[in-house]
Amino acid sequence: MTSPRLLAVSDLHVRYPENRAIVDALSPTSDGDWLIVAGDVAERTEDVAEVLGSLRRRFARVIWVPGNHELWTRTKDPVSLRGEFRYRHLVESCRAMNVLTPEDEFPVWEGQDGPVVVAPLFLLYDYSFLPQGTTTSEEGLAAAYKAGVVCTDEHLLFPEPYATRTEWCHARVEESRRRLDAIDPALPTVLVNHWPLTRLPTRVLRHPEFALWCGTEATADWHVRYRATAVVYGHLHIPRVIHEDGVRFVEASLGYPREWKNREERFRRVNDLLPRRVLPVPGG
Repeated sequence: MTSPRLLAVSDLHVRYPENRAIVDALSPTSDGDWLIVAGDVAERTEDVAEVLGSLRRRFARVIWVPGNHELWTRTKDPVSLRGEFRYRHLVESCRAMNVLTPEDEFPVWEGQDGPVVVAPLFLLYDYSFLPQGTTTSEEGLAAAYKAGVVCTDEHLLFPEPYATRTEWCHARVEESRRRLDAIDPALPTVLVNHWPLTRLPTRVLRHPEFALWCGTEATADWHVRYRATAVVYGHLHIPRVIHEDGVRFVEASLGYPREWKNREERFRRVNDLLPRRVLPVPGG
C-alpha cells in the first residue's frame, strides 16, 4: 500500500454499462485514500445512491457534489422531486451512507501536502459565461438557440422553489461564500464544484455557446481568494489539468463511452487517469 491520496472522479454516467464497469473497478491504493466525486454519477436517484454507497465501502472517505444530471427530473424516475427538493433528497441519501456533501462541515485533508480544507460546493450557473458578441444573458441564450446549442437542463432541470436557475445559482453562491469566508485563513483549500469556477476551462469547447451552462462569473477569483491548492471540476468531459494564476484546475471527467472510446489509446489513457490524483501534488 502507498501513502494516502486525495483522488477525484466525475461524470461517471453509469447508465452506460461500459462506464459502470470502469466505476466498479475503481479501487484505492491505500487504506486512507479519499475520493471526490464531482457530479453526474447518474440521473436516477437510486442509481446515484447505489454507486456512492459502493464507493464508500471501498474508500476511507467519499465527498460528493451534484452535477446537472443528478438534478434532472425525468417522467420515468420514481422520485419526482424537483430543484432544491431533489437536491436535499440526495443529500439525505448521502448522509445515510456517510458520504459528505456541500451541506456538511468541510473536512480537512491531513495527508501529504496537508492540512488542506476540502470544500465541496454546489453553485450551478447563471448564464454569465456569454458567447462572443453578446452582452446579456438574454442575448447569449438567443445566440445559443440560433446555433442549435441548447443544454438539456432547459427541459429537465427545474429550479423550485426558486423562480429561475439564475436565482438558485445566486443563492448558492452567497451561501457558499459565507461558508468559505469562515475557513481559517491560515489553511489552503481544495475547491470542488461540478461546473468550472472560471471561464478558462470552457475556452476549448467545440461549441462555445455551451459555456452559458458551465458556471458563473461570480466565482472568477475564488481560486485565489480562498487559497486553492487545486480546483476540481467536471461537466465539460475534457479530462485534463490546466493552470490559472498558478493554481491547478483538475477536470476529473470520464464522460460518455462515445467520447472515451474514440481510440484504443484514448481508452487506455482514461483508465490510467481515473481516479485523478489531487493530493499529494503530482511531481511534488
